[in-house]
Formats: sequence, structure tokens, C-alpha cells
Amino acid sequence: MNRTRSLLAVAGAVSALAVLTACGGGGSNTSSDDVDYSATPSGELKAWGFENADDVGQSRLDFAAEQLGDVDITLDATAFDAQKLTTRIASGDVPDVVQMDRRYVTTYAAQGLILPLDACFEAQDVTPSERWYQNVVDDVTYDDKVWAVPQFYQPPAILLNMRALNAAGVSPEQFDTSDMDGLLTAIGALYQESGGVPTRLGFDPVATGQGGLWILGMGGRLTDDDGAPTLDDPSNVAGIEALKRITDAQGGFAAVKSFSDSFDTFGDNNQFVADQVAAQVNAQWYPNVLSPYKDQIDIQAVPFRNADGQPFSVASGTAFVIPAGAKNPAAACAWMTQLTSTDAWMAAGAARADTLKSNGGINTGLFTGSPEADQAIRDQYVVPTGSAGFDQVIATYYDVVGYGASFGSSPAGQEIQTELNNAITAALLGDKEPEEALADAQAAAQRAYDSATAG
Repeated sequence: MNRTRSLLAVAGAVSALAVLTACGGGGSNTSSDDVDYSATPSGELKAWGFENADDVGQSRLDFAAEQLGDVDITLDATAFDAQKLTTRIASGDVPDVVQMDRRYVTTYAAQGLILPLDACFEAQDVTPSERWYQNVVDDVTYDDKVWAVPQFYQPPAILLNMRALNAAGVSPEQFDTSDMDGLLTAIGALYQESGGVPTRLGFDPVATGQGGLWILGMGGRLTDDDGAPTLDDPSNVAGIEALKRITDAQGGFAAVKSFSDSFDTFGDNNQFVADQVAAQVNAQWYPNVLSPYKDQIDIQAVPFRNADGQPFSVASGTAFVIPAGAKNPAAACAWMTQLTSTDAWMAAGAARADTLKSNGGINTGLFTGSPEADQAIRDQYVVPTGSAGFDQVIATYYDVVGYGASFGSSPAGQEIQTELNNAITAALLGDKEPEEALADAQAAAQRAYDSATAG
């Protein structure tokens, strides 16, 4: 495949990446063989992204800048855009570093548009499997190479509205996703409606937002060992069937989705304050949203459990990559690894603790993607909150972080997620049987994979 075609394929395949941080330089035709990653970092490093850096981001930026005193770092705080990136690569205005959602890294790797980082890690004395959780590394591994410096891993768990559970005589243990009959009994005791319209969900499974969790947790798989999509694998049916039973028990998917879309998720009348849910799947960051309302709610958490009854979570987060053609990849390598070092994360932990001290917030910890940093921050900065429920929630997320699995690294990562959500929606609405919905999703994802890997 020629370079222009590669760029067009990636622009089409990665059209709406959600990102937090990125960096940019200008362009030569740098390849992985041209880079001396052991060279002393110097020169100009133009950073693209880091949009709306908060205390955690800014403290790490400051730390990395202190470590790289001979590097002139210029930040462009505009948001990352996939089309803009491919345009810049084509024109020679190549960023030195870009951050993107980890599920999309392999798309660029398959096109040869980013550099493998194994030599970078070796030069910086970083062993990926020691610095990061293995499932986080798996997210950015393709063709036996690691292509990105990952950060963050905020696992999902099930948040419980204990005010609702206690009133209905339901115990937290009944929210066991490996025991569907028992789970449905709990949902039935908690679900409320008026005129066929839900007024409280017994359990919001977040069917499309957390679709991969349900498919993988129930024994399915999204990709094969080469990254090719496997959405039509028969093992994927179990996750969709579980979701259909849960939503059908609460008025059907259309009613559940319409009701949940109305939640004031980030506001004063959020679904836990308003008792609109008895339980809901949420990633680790959401208790931070709820913390200002700790005196208005009573929450606990339980792990999501896989088909075998074991705690289960999936990796998600962002990562830094170095585009092919970057002007200063050696400095980029040093900068990325400094930003994700334990010392950088401890600086972030201190900054977050200071912020929370000033506003009276709850410290739920930082889930960095690094087990060493996670534990160090927890030991130093995560203290009792004064709320037994919040303390139990925080502990639950720390418990489940070690049970993570990768979504799978694929050149068609975005399309796999999109088509999986399409399949789940069609099956839960009853428009298609699960097998038909998954077959249609597989055909679309396979086309994207074939395009991304052609040539």
C-alpha cells in the first residue's frame, strides 16, 4: 500500500478518537532504525494536545520538564483529531508524540505510521510488563512489538444504591453477574415503573457503553491472536443474551436506554441521588463524580464477575505514540517514559491530594496503569473518607484492577467497538437474532480490518 493510501485508510478508519494528551513536532522520514534512543534528550519537542490538563496532568508535565532540562517543550493544547494527524503526516508537519485511546494504536501501527517502542524502552531501562499491568501492555502490542506508552486503567465494577437495596431486602451478593437467575430475581425486586415506563432500574448494565465487558466477561472474544475481528464467534452470543435478559426484565432495551439517557449523570440530581438506579456498571472514575453527594447517597460496590464467577475487568485508557517522521523521537521517548514514571505519578498524587484538601473532596486514588504507582499513591494518599460506603467502593476498585483483560489489539479497533455496539443494539431491540447481528457486525469489521492491513 502506498503512503497516500495508508493515510486515507487511517483517516477513514480512525475518524473520532477520544483523547486527552498529545505532542507534535515536524517531519522527516524517521524510522525506528534511525533513532538513537539512548542519546541525551535535547532540542525542541512540540506537544500537541494535553487539552484542559487538570492537576494530575499539569503536575506530570511539570515533573517531566524538570527531568528534561535541555528540551524545549512547546504545548499545543488543541484536541487531537485523527484527520488532522494524517494530514500533518502527509504534509511533513509530523508531531513528535501523540496521545490517543489505546484501542486505536494498532490501526496506526498496522499502517506503519507510528514507531515501535521496544528500543525506546530498552534505552530508558523500562520493562513494559513490570511498569504496567500486562493487560494494559497487551492493548498496545501488535506483531510482537509494543507501539505505545500507556497510561491510566480505570476498571469497571458495579455500584450499588444501598438505600434501594436495603428497602427491598436485597443483598449486595445478589448482584452476581455469573448467576443470571439470581441476578434477575434481585432486579425484579428493585425495578420500578409507572405506566410501563421505568422510574428506577434494578440494574443498569450500560449495554452499549460497557458492551465489551459483557462479551468478554461471559466468555467471548473480539479478536484473534493476529488482531482480526472475531465478532461472529459463537462464544459472543452469551454476553448479548445476558444483556437481553436484563433489559427485557425492565421494560426492554428501548425503555431502559431512553430512561438512562435522561439521567443527570454529572449533576446534582444524578441517578444515585434521585434513586433512579439500584445498581449500575461504572468505571473507577465515576465515584469521583459522586463524592460531593456522599451525604445524600449510600453506596457500595461489587465486582463484575465472569461466567466462572471470578472478578473481571477490562483495560481502557490512553497512550502516547511517536509518529513515523517525528523530528525528535529520542526526546519524545524520554518525555513519554518520564510522564509515566512512578515519580511523576507520585507528583500527581500529591497535587491531587492538595486539590482535594482545599475543596474537601474524597480521594478515590489514581488508577495509572502501573501497579507500582497505584499502590504507592494508595499507601500515601488514600485515607478513610468518613463514609464506610465510599471506603468500601474505593477498596473494591483496587481489588478488581488486578483482574483485567485486554479488549484485544487490532488494526480495526474502532470499527470492532462500533460494530459490536451496533450488534448489541439490534439484538436487544429484537431487530435481529444475536447470531445474525454478530455476523453482520463481523462482515463490517472484517472489511475495515482488510483495508487497514492491505498491502
